[in-house]
Amino acid sequence: MAEAFLGIDVGTGSARAGLFDAAGTLLAAAKRPIRIWREEGDVVEQSSDDIWQAICEAVGEALATAGIAPSAVKGLGFDATCSLVVLDPDERPLSVSPSGDHQRNVIVWMDHRALEQTARINATKHPVLKYVGGAISPEMETPKLLWLKENKPETFERAGHFIDLADFLSFRATGARERSVCTVTCKWTYLAHEGRWDADYFHTIGLGELVEDDFARIGSKVVDIATPLGDGLSERAAAELGLVAGTPVGASLIDAHAGGVGTLGGATPSGEAADPASELAFIMGTSSCTMALTREPAFVDGVWGPYFGAMVPGYWLLEGGQSAYGAALDYLVALHPAYREAEAKAAATGVSVLDFLETRAIELAGSAEAAASLAGGLHIVPEFLGNRSPDADPQATTILSGLTLIESLDSLAKLFVAGLCGLCYGTRQIVEANREKGVAFGTIVASGGAAHSALLRRILADATGLVVALPATREPILLGSAIVGAVASRRQPSLTSAAAAMCRVGETVRPAGGDIAAFHEAKYRAFLELKHCERQVRTIMRQVAAV
Repeated sequence: MAEAFLGIDVGTGSARAGLFDAAGTLLAAAKRPIRIWREEGDVVEQSSDDIWQAICEAVGEALATAGIAPSAVKGLGFDATCSLVVLDPDERPLSVSPSGDHQRNVIVWMDHRALEQTARINATKHPVLKYVGGAISPEMETPKLLWLKENKPETFERAGHFIDLADFLSFRATGARERSVCTVTCKWTYLAHEGRWDADYFHTIGLGELVEDDFARIGSKVVDIATPLGDGLSERAAAELGLVAGTPVGASLIDAHAGGVGTLGGATPSGEAADPASELAFIMGTSSCTMALTREPAFVDGVWGPYFGAMVPGYWLLEGGQSAYGAALDYLVALHPAYREAEAKAAATGVSVLDFLETRAIELAGSAEAAASLAGGLHIVPEFLGNRSPDADPQATTILSGLTLIESLDSLAKLFVAGLCGLCYGTRQIVEANREKGVAFGTIVASGGAAHSALLRRILADATGLVVALPATREPILLGSAIVGAVASRRQPSLTSAAAAMCRVGETVRPAGGDIAAFHEAKYRAFLELKHCERQVRTIMRQVAAV
């Protein structure tokens, strides 16, 4: 019986399971939706029980689809969004919600309730912040923890476990309390290069209680990615997942980082393994993340890190990204008066609205290469959830310039293309911020749902001047977590050897150059000018509010 490895990914809206063979070939995948609650005040919450149930159902379907026995699964890994899970000392859900509902025990990564706490933490200018790009983000965990202490003190005091969602999943699967170096370094301020938490940081920002008992509530023991945890799957978890007790489980990854593991350092068409430091992993989902690896620490303003060993052992990680990516594009096109017509036509042809708009845009322009010209008079800075990198400005907002009263489908197609351009210019900013600090790469390896858009890949290549490559697998994030399982099971000795054996580069797009490059250069300058104007407007209005 052939061996298989299971990757489990929890994104913002769904839980997914994917089974891969030893060569990285996808055997089967399945997903289930997960519930999400939204309230005023940038509150976004989930339930850890609901997430686990969705995982169990997805794993069951994947096993059935692949037609393999549970005993064929030799290892598994989890990845998840960097959301905060709160449990009481008996490991039961504890409410983080204004509603008081204990099922709502997860503060989702995109929840921005802690903006005030974030500003106060950054005002301390503590040396720890040097390793998160100079400023902490409200997406990270210590601002959320400070918000809980100040706004739900009963939850903060009763909590026995504050835990990143990815670590919660491996804990729920094995009972092991070790935390992954990936999660705590990237989102909790653990100093992996020194192998320690900084107690002074927690005392300085007002969370000194978390230092007690050797940081027991946030993680006393931190282990490398893919380290086998405990005795593998517990009897309880194995029964729920339909797997065999004792199956090795590796220390987890954040979802975007799993995408990095599933894309960087894979086999090129020549059969050689790519140098992971020569590539930028670009994971596109509800938000986007860029992952760059360096052999020496590099400090890039507004780009998180450098984090040591937080994605690939032995390398420093620089993590950038855009707080709204797929979510920004969905929201943008839904604003247009022709959206309902596009939705109906897309449904009639069995495609998504965005796929329908892409086809229409290419038809209008005559080719994918020419499609960006449709947005020549329309400019968008799509920062619906602030700017994650390189400005580290959670208060940033969207600007649209060039809109008219035209309500046609063609007008909507042009808005769609302008949105793609705006997203790609945001990525270019991150690329250039890295380049200014000596971190350069020749290829962007793009993954995630939006990466399957040929038009987006074309615009991204032309906007950044870099080659854009697709991984051969259509599920690189799931593959990254399956690689964790392969290493935990000792079938692969390391993440790098596993990537060389299980990852492959697929289709590539090269920048066109010439007139197209000049066009994007002009639009990029307009993009930067609009960003500057938006910041000026906020400054003006703050002055009015202060009067």
